[in-house]
Amino acid sequence: MLQDFLGLAPEQTTWTYTTSSADNKLRYLSLDGRITIEDIEHEEKRAKVQQWITDAASSIDIPDDTIPHLKGVVFEVRQGYKSKDSKRQNADIINASRAYAHQYLPAIVLFSTQIDTNVLQRYRESLWVVLTGTTTGSSITSTYAFCRDIIGYDLANFFDRHSQTIREKVEYVLETLLKP
Repeated sequence: MLQDFLGLAPEQTTWTYTTSSADNKLRYLSLDGRITIEDIEHEEKRAKVQQWITDAASSIDIPDDTIPHLKGVVFEVRQGYKSKDSKRQNADIINASRAYAHQYLPAIVLFSTQIDTNVLQRYRESLWVVLTGTTTGSSITSTYAFCRDIIGYDLANFFDRHSQTIREKVEYVLETLLKP
């Protein structure tokens, strides 16, 4: 979606950073997507993304004097967040600090509403923007509103149009896996 609807190249939509492990080996870590404002050539789309970053950063209490220095947003995408896995949460919090160090606003994009309220609160306290899989709400709280209003693609409509095909494929995979 980022490539097709914002006119970005594949390398513009990926974000990887390096860090050292305990044994001083380099580790390459990446998040699932990236939008750098200056990479968006279409002026109206660039302005829309810039405004979204400003609004989203304000919503999680990023200081007003920090917001103009954010050069984009990086995304961690998940179906849902059913686990209270502290190791996963700690890794995500480290990813957020790295994102800020590189002047990116970190955002978690959930396709469902499955996230524990305590986990959601921890992420927001760690200055993550969290978009959940609701079809209502604003583009700074809803994955589907964000995709529709900011990216320019109605992802909820895509799932509605293809739900039968997706259901059939999932059932086929499950039946195949569960066969004796």
